[in-house]
Amino acid sequence: MTTAAQLDPQLNRAPEQIRHIHLMGICGTAMAAMAGMLKENGYIVSGSDQNVYPPMSDFLAQAGIAVMQGYRPENLEPRPDLVIVGNVIRAIYPEAQRLAELRIPYLSMPQALGHFFLRSGIRPMVVAGTHGKTTTSSLLATALHRADRSPGFFIGGIVEAFGSNYRIGNGEHFVIEGDEYDTAFFNKVSKFLHYRPHYAIVTSIEFDHADIFADLDQIRASFSQFVRLIPKEGALVACMDDPIVAETAALCSGQIIGYGTGANCRWRLADFAAKGLGSIFAAHKDGKLFGEFALPMPGKHNALNALAVIALLEHVGLSVEEIRHGLASFEGVKRRQQVRGEVNGITVVDDFAHHPTAVRETISALRLAWPERRLLVVFEPRTNTSRRAVFQQDYETAFAGAEMVVVREIMPLDHAAPGDSFSSRQLAAALNAQDIPAEYFPDTDAILAFLLAQAKSGDVIAILSNGGFDNIHVRLLENLKAICL
Repeated sequence: MTTAAQLDPQLNRAPEQIRHIHLMGICGTAMAAMAGMLKENGYIVSGSDQNVYPPMSDFLAQAGIAVMQGYRPENLEPRPDLVIVGNVIRAIYPEAQRLAELRIPYLSMPQALGHFFLRSGIRPMVVAGTHGKTTTSSLLATALHRADRSPGFFIGGIVEAFGSNYRIGNGEHFVIEGDEYDTAFFNKVSKFLHYRPHYAIVTSIEFDHADIFADLDQIRASFSQFVRLIPKEGALVACMDDPIVAETAALCSGQIIGYGTGANCRWRLADFAAKGLGSIFAAHKDGKLFGEFALPMPGKHNALNALAVIALLEHVGLSVEEIRHGLASFEGVKRRQQVRGEVNGITVVDDFAHHPTAVRETISALRLAWPERRLLVVFEPRTNTSRRAVFQQDYETAFAGAEMVVVREIMPLDHAAPGDSFSSRQLAAALNAQDIPAEYFPDTDAILAFLLAQAKSGDVIAILSNGGFDNIHVRLLENLKAICL
């Protein structure tokens, strides 16, 4: 197949001259956001997907975007001017094969974001790292918005301040969550390599995405490419507590702004303290107090994410008062330590954590937020990496602080080698050996039945998954309400 860039680097026309754009795999979170942005910019937008269901189907219908079920060749009739191909698409799909036959120009989603929305006059702010990307980019976009900078943004979670995961904006800054996952079947490089970073934040670098990266060295190589994209007049805000980040940051030709907890950091976190579901901390710059801040999120890791935002916002000219207001007024991100409801004194929390480090930090934050309450953690290993054995032992040390852990059996991987699959049974056994009561169950129904039998007033039930988890949060709350009637 021939990419749009190979057919014509300028797609043969400027973006404003293209009329009809078709998106293959449109119901993915990022692809649906791209469709919405293109629609707002006046394009005729259509799409196709084999998983057309709420909430993305509702969002697209409300936007007036036609969506076709399945990847059929006839989806490309009438012929669009451009096709954007999602990373769920495989070259063997009939629609992809028809695309090649028709030689319609096409781009991946990251390429399209760069082509249509990161053009001259825009200074992208790309937030990258194994952990904290969504929260950090949401904090950054919200603070810029509160300071009347009208940022654009493209983020992997729903930012509560906007009720959306995207905004075109009309200011000079465009905030992007920079994912290191690969781009498309015809473009096997990390997405963030297409985002033209002028400014960037790197929070952490660990091994992840075992389905596309063989080892940590491959991930480091991708981040090395990323930081080299930052121009000399740009800047990189890097967490120097992470030695791999520190080593990688040295490759950047722009200004390097270190942050963290160590004395060697230009920006240093100090005086951190939990305050209910929030935190307070001080930010020191070059050894002097820059300001004291309140953040309506628990956890030291979130305070560090906020410190990265402070460093970048100060670099681009915001005052300490503007930054303080932006952080204090942050309304959160859906599925990041989000309280979904409370019934009879039982609080249900939803969080996206799935990597062992994220699980550990989330439990630590919830423990700080509710130190006197019993914490029950429900974990769904759902990603391609978490369903592999690569992190089996790391998960066994990630649940400290929980009073009880419930684990769902994994959905088998299609191409896992014998012995390469994660074992929920083994995790439960290891936790029980540490005196952390743990159970594993084959499905969501069994987990719900167990929770309803075990939960009591005063409990916090934290559900950790990067997927929908069979709508377990709503079902649990509804069942708890039914019991109370």
